[in-house]
Amino acid sequence: MNRPRALYCLISLVFSLSASATPADTLGLVLAARIDTVLKAHGALLEQTQLGLYVYDLTADTPLYAHGHRQRLRPASTQKLFTAVTALYRLGGDYCFTTTLTPHFDTLRTPGAPDSLRLTRLTVRGGMDPFFGAADMKRLARTVKQLCPDGAEPPITYDESFKDTIPLGWGWCWDDDNPSLSPLLYEGRPRFAEAFTRALADTTLTAAPDTVTETLTGIDTVLRRMMKHSDNQYAESLFYQLGPTRKAAAEQVAALLSAIGVPRASYTVADGSGLSLYNYTTPEALVLLLRYAWQHPNLYRHLQPTLPLAGHDGTLQRRMTAGPARHNVMAKTGSVTGVSTLAGYAQAADGRMLAFAIMNQGVRSLSEGRNFQDAVCQALCAPLVQATEEDPPVSQDPEPLPAQPDGEMPTSGQP
Repeated sequence: MNRPRALYCLISLVFSLSASATPADTLGLVLAARIDTVLKAHGALLEQTQLGLYVYDLTADTPLYAHGHRQRLRPASTQKLFTAVTALYRLGGDYCFTTTLTPHFDTLRTPGAPDSLRLTRLTVRGGMDPFFGAADMKRLARTVKQLCPDGAEPPITYDESFKDTIPLGWGWCWDDDNPSLSPLLYEGRPRFAEAFTRALADTTLTAAPDTVTETLTGIDTVLRRMMKHSDNQYAESLFYQLGPTRKAAAEQVAALLSAIGVPRASYTVADGSGLSLYNYTTPEALVLLLRYAWQHPNLYRHLQPTLPLAGHDGTLQRRMTAGPARHNVMAKTGSVTGVSTLAGYAQAADGRMLAFAIMNQGVRSLSEGRNFQDAVCQALCAPLVQATEEDPPVSQDPEPLPAQPDGEMPTSGQP
């Protein structure tokens, strides 16, 4: 696509003005010009919808670009970033989700004989582990068979006290495919008791050589599926590790945000996944969170591998498959009806790491927001070279490929 000569002059002027500037200043001037160009190219979108955009140079620790960065907008699944970073901060990277089987015994006393124990009941306590599946169930069932060699299982109690009994999130739509908020999950669904009964009745199971009374799932396993594939069940399960109620978990998120300088008036935490209609945040809050994670290696080393990589995997596998943003953008996508968001990290051509948040609200189709976001990311990652008339500025990449559904849980009929 031909570009106006004026644009080439603008880029050349930016480099001329920045000849004596610091590298950070040069990058900021170039990127500001590029992003301005992207905004002008999407003028119709900006006239009809809301945009919040914030870009931050993490390497130089300075803001680079802001447009509506303090508007309160719906984050959609970028809400998962708040859940992930807070969980890593509060629980630690070694945290494990647990499902526990506890046997209860009575002591039998017979005159003239040693005391013996009699198994009277079993308690299974759920820890809202979304990863608990068939292999875990078999291990628990084998343990019961070892405890009950005669095949007569005692009564089983299912303990769901890990969290409150509210079955749906605050502000969830009734017609969504909502995740379960049950503490006892089997393959992500509230059917643990039914599956355990079937496993105990399986005559092909033999007693395990060692008694297994607790199953563990590491936080990295949950984070990877939650972030790469935007799994809402995994996000809610992690959210409730922070507290037994929505308010208690949300308060943990709020406490961290307050500690890093995010005003309470700029956000509302309604759930852990972003499904709720009541979640609100600002691009600035998202970027400050990303900045905090990047500055703390104990958090970043767990977060960074879980983010979708542009043109490679997760919900960004089919986005930015060409151009400088490919493999240089690691970000969480978000999409609910009328809302498209993207927030994460981008590596500039000179090696600097950037944090960014782009929030489009009021879009009629998700592709409107995604195409705009992809164009911004291409601008952030394009090489920093001086443009000539024969060599058009690299910031003007070809139009991104049409956005495809990103694999997130649909909301009100949207992919």
